Amino acid sequence: MEELCRLYSLPEGAAEAIRRAGIEELYPPQEAALSAGALEGASLLLAAPTASGKTLVAELVMLKTVLVRGGRVLYLVPLRALASEKYEQLRARYAPLEIEVGLATGDFDRTDPHLANSHVVVLTNEKADSLLRHRASWLLDGLSLVVLDEVHMLADPGRGPTLEVLVAALRHARPDLQLLALSATVHNAEEIADWLGAQAVISDFRPVPLRAGVYLAGELFLSDGSRRKVEGGLGPVFDLVLEVVREGGQALVFVGTRRATQALARRLARPVSQTLTESEAEGLSRLAQMVLGALDEPTPICRELARFLPAGVAFHHAGLHYTQRKAVEEAFRNRLLKVLCTTTTLAAGVNLPARRVIIRDVRRYRPPYGSSYIPTLEFHQMAGRAGRPGLDPYGEAVLVAKDEADREELLLRYVLAPPERITSQLASGAIAAHVLGAIAAGYARSRQGLLRFFSLTLLARQSGLAGLTLRLEEALGFLVAEGMVRESERGLSPTPFGELVAKLYIHPLSGVILRDGLAGAQSGEPSELSILHLVAHTPDMERLWLRQADLAALPALVEEEGFLVPVPAPGTQEYADFLTEVKTALALSAWISEASEAELHRRFGLGPGDTYRLREQAEWLLYAAERIAGLFRLPLGPLPLLRERVRYGVRGELLGLVRLRGVGRVRARALYDRGFRDLATIARASPAALEAVPHIGPGLARSLPEQARSLVRP
Repeated sequence: MEELCRLYSLPEGAAEAIRRAGIEELYPPQEAALSAGALEGASLLLAAPTASGKTLVAELVMLKTVLVRGGRVLYLVPLRALASEKYEQLRARYAPLEIEVGLATGDFDRTDPHLANSHVVVLTNEKADSLLRHRASWLLDGLSLVVLDEVHMLADPGRGPTLEVLVAALRHARPDLQLLALSATVHNAEEIADWLGAQAVISDFRPVPLRAGVYLAGELFLSDGSRRKVEGGLGPVFDLVLEVVREGGQALVFVGTRRATQALARRLARPVSQTLTESEAEGLSRLAQMVLGALDEPTPICRELARFLPAGVAFHHAGLHYTQRKAVEEAFRNRLLKVLCTTTTLAAGVNLPARRVIIRDVRRYRPPYGSSYIPTLEFHQMAGRAGRPGLDPYGEAVLVAKDEADREELLLRYVLAPPERITSQLASGAIAAHVLGAIAAGYARSRQGLLRFFSLTLLARQSGLAGLTLRLEEALGFLVAEGMVRESERGLSPTPFGELVAKLYIHPLSGVILRDGLAGAQSGEPSELSILHLVAHTPDMERLWLRQADLAALPALVEEEGFLVPVPAPGTQEYADFLTEVKTALALSAWISEASEAELHRRFGLGPGDTYRLREQAEWLLYAAERIAGLFRLPLGPLPLLRERVRYGVRGELLGLVRLRGVGRVRARALYDRGFRDLATIARASPAALEAVPHIGPGLARSLPEQARSLVRP
């Protein structure tokens, strides 16, 4: 490694930092990337399989950028979880080299100037786009390198448009930037590299050989034409799991729904538990206790997960609380857990290699369209998790077929097929938001300037300027009509409303819905439920699915309640969508009424992770509603109080108590019910009296009076 550092003029200490990561020599894709000039400032798209060393290339370039050239680096990722993971890795690795690593993922109304002193800043794509809209000057000051991790996310309808416009904005602002794009699954790598102004470095090298195939009736059919028997007789997934676990490996099983992950984990627990050693069983029992105590009030999901963990089996989906997901992921990486059942929708966010990846379900339900096959790109993302360098002699990705016809379909559709071509998703409904963002950020000040800016997008590259011009005209027409953009002889400029919506980082349609809904409520104070429904009516809000019982119960409520938006005609798709919004509002109403996590799960199917996301989205939209009401001088009514209640999940009388560190909704209610109803009362209380309150331990009881005194001091 010292020779490598000398060869490429890497700084002193770089070799040791790399060695601490367990790397002694370069893989072929790494050598190819360095030979292509990555360390000399060349922009590259490195398309190579998972675990082939793409991250090391990025780190070598980052080290040279910071320590030799004195430049700064942005490391962009699509998901918050990946941002936190990357931040922790880089901070631990670079601390001895005195490289400051910063992180920002949320709070779209902040410019985070404290990150100006960081040499490397890890951001989600959305946060980076928001900072550019806020014209955070520190972001571009001294910037030399941008790493675009998981660049195949350009094909994602939800996140792809932001990444696409962000790349265009960075290249517009700094044409000299070095871009280093990384992905395991880009079929049209040359085309994407050309759009980026980069060179494509493509490799199929894997340090651990990957065998992909289809399982049917006790036999595994592999892509190389070979076949082999899998012993067992318990069922396809059971036999595939137990074979690899008995060999000392781990299995990652992808299924279609959350309920399926839990049901499968339940059925696998008994047979897998019989393969554990005594020390593994002890470690897993400790893990189960930690997971069970992760929340103030354990939910049914918490209890079920804790019940399976001692068997070496877990499930993983978005309904789990963040701390539980992290605990499960760490246990799997440390090889304590043997089997992890997860949903296919989390394939991009679960960086968990295993010896065998089993894909049981390849169809996904998408309301209101029904069931359809998952993309081939998604299969390749899942299959790429198979095989851990240095630990597994091979990796296997196995699809489960129902019959002979299904086996042939799976082989042709997934195993033998390349991932789909990456195509722009910018025209899929997001273009108005990004047109507003471009005008607010100053990328474009005229119709011609708007066309010039969007000509830098992948959409322009793939669809041509004629179609792009039409879409820009439609988006601009909407923004002008709704009073977000002003067009004059001097060109295009954002109105105060447009500027606010762009910086709040909400969809323009959300801004219009909030403005019009609040304006229509001036005749009287709206109900809490009607305001919660208003935010649920926006395109920025995740909505709950309807159950059969909801279709029977919700229409009566709709007739009784006054809403801030028109109610569609019953029997239409719009009415069904309206009912999903009402259900979402009812879930938020239950949350702020202190419904327990168990009740939220029973009534609405919410896990702790779902509640967190719902709460976070609603709180931000309520904040946006406050800002919009202030701009148009509309009555705020219950908005500020409602936003605080959504943040903490409490009734109004507990808002003072939840300001105390270590006191959440459960402890606040326990304190209130025992007579500690305000901060002044707690400030005068003795630790012994506070310790007698349920859920208040001795350490917290000692700290609460001092905390309360500091908060009530004039």
